[in-house]
Amino acid sequence: MITAIDKNTALILIDLQNSVIGLPVVHPIDEILDNANKLIAAFREKNLPIIIVNVKPKDAAWIKSRKEVKMPPHSDDENLYKITDRLGTSSDDIFITKHTWNAFFETSLNDELRDRDITGIVFGGVSTSIGVEGTARAASELGYNISFAIDAITDRTKEAHERSVQFIYPRLGEIGNTQEIIQMMNK
Repeated sequence: MITAIDKNTALILIDLQNSVIGLPVVHPIDEILDNANKLIAAFREKNLPIIIVNVKPKDAAWIKSRKEVKMPPHSDDENLYKITDRLGTSSDDIFITKHTWNAFFETSLNDELRDRDITGIVFGGVSTSIGVEGTARAASELGYNISFAIDAITDRTKEAHERSVQFIYPRLGEIGNTQEIIQMMNK
């Protein structure tokens, strides 16, 4: 349950890029994008930072390490790494490219937030258990107040989504839907 949204809160949307939104996911991607766009509009109205994160793991060290699950090959097609045109971004937004699950690792994200005196983060994006959770774990370690816009987040598998929402997210922050977050922003 969302109990508060800090006055200085940023919206962080994870991996809503062409290569990701075309994959099968648990919740309809159109609904995820619609709710992400509602959050963008609310944050823009309050003149709060909007951070758009994409992932481009090609040549990252973690891709080359041993794993039980074979990692798919990464393409040189730059269009795959672009944020979908269906997301209402602006040139005033902050764009971060990450190479791992965590958007804070080896990026300027924490500096961007600290430079703006941000104390809270609202998360949306794909995947619940990977990019969103990985970034939220780091945000929690850095002391940010976290809210998850649960209807703006999805995963490739129901089990992974439910596990994160049930067991991990409540330990990192508060969970609510887009409307609840927007209402809390207007208090």
